[in-house]
Amino acid sequence: MKKDELQYNQLAGQRIQRIEALSDGVFAIAMTLLVLDLKVPVGNALSSEKDLLHELGLLWPKIATYFVGFMTMGIFWLGQSAQFSFIERTDRRLSMVSVFFLAFVSLVPFTTAYLSEHFNFRIAIGLYWLNILLLGVFLYIHWVCAYNSGFVEIKTLDRGKVDKAIRNRIINAQLMYAGAALLCFISPMLSIIIIFLIQFNYAVVFTSPIKKLFSRRG
Repeated sequence: MKKDELQYNQLAGQRIQRIEALSDGVFAIAMTLLVLDLKVPVGNALSSEKDLLHELGLLWPKIATYFVGFMTMGIFWLGQSAQFSFIERTDRRLSMVSVFFLAFVSLVPFTTAYLSEHFNFRIAIGLYWLNILLLGVFLYIHWVCAYNSGFVEIKTLDRGKVDKAIRNRIINAQLMYAGAALLCFISPMLSIIIIFLIQFNYAVVFTSPIKKLFSRRG
């Protein structure tokens, strides 16, 4: 091969706008699919308000896991968006990391539905946690690859602090998720509640190194 001959890998996956558009599309579809697991109670046996209220009460595991799954994807969408705020360029390798990340995003409706059907079983919680773990792993790899490849442009903030904040955000969250998942050996319901509380914490940003970093800006 001649030295001046271009390889396909040098040409593919160069437009960061395409991967951002794909990410938004996958997240939008996956988040919408979550609601399909909620079925409206129907049947001839529903002859009173009390019967309908009873049937609605039976849906609480699905409603609860719907909110858990929706927050999961919302948190990871925000995490990826935070990275793209600083990533100015991409290449084929980084784009493929994003694709693998999105593959596990698209699995969230399945693992959420599985959890809603079997929320008293440790295997269902373990599967859901594994989905979260793989999302965190690929989100972390995505940032590290972009940062080490020189694709990150940080002008108004300290470069090292931004890097540390984003890495710590992922690592700390994954450690808490792992701890919550292990609680299923004590009580599956307790494990789900703690996972929900962890997600609620990050959803409302009670504790976030990224928030602290931006609050010091200027």
